[in-house]
Amino acid sequence: MSAPNLTRSALLFAVLCLPVGAALAAPASPFVTMAGTWSGGGVVSTTDGQQEQLRCRAAYDVAGSGEQLRLNLTCASASYKFDLASEVEYRGGAIRGSWTEASRNASGTLSGRAAGDHVEAAARGDSFSANLSLTTRGGRQTVSIQPQGTNITSVSLSLNRR
Repeated sequence: MSAPNLTRSALLFAVLCLPVGAALAAPASPFVTMAGTWSGGGVVSTTDGQQEQLRCRAAYDVAGSGEQLRLNLTCASASYKFDLASEVEYRGGAIRGSWTEASRNASGTLSGRAAGDHVEAAARGDSFSANLSLTTRGGRQTVSIQPQGTNITSVSLSLNRR
């Protein structure tokens, strides 16, 4: 598995984790419940049938009246480490934002919808795209990412509030 492909999947995960707060809180301030630190792990699966374990830590900072969220995410596997930053905004059920991964000069946009405890979103960049689904119940987030055009077929993660 190449570092750029794993990084792209991780970037998508980081960006898409942000909207989970929209599924937990009242429409006026969806990110308030995301504030704080989360950690967990998951599995990256590749086209050649390989799987690699990931460990992740996330810090969510809520700004303004709770409609803006900043994420700093660090994930590591046996072979890779990456640091991501993202900013997301919630307005009337819609989420929009951007993500960056400075060490690999990667960036892109995020858009989607949040309803109840579930988020569906799409992440796009110059050389990467993926769809993802997030569900948050209590202090647990589950994330499923389906990248397109890479050797990564899926990323499945579970994060717990710390």
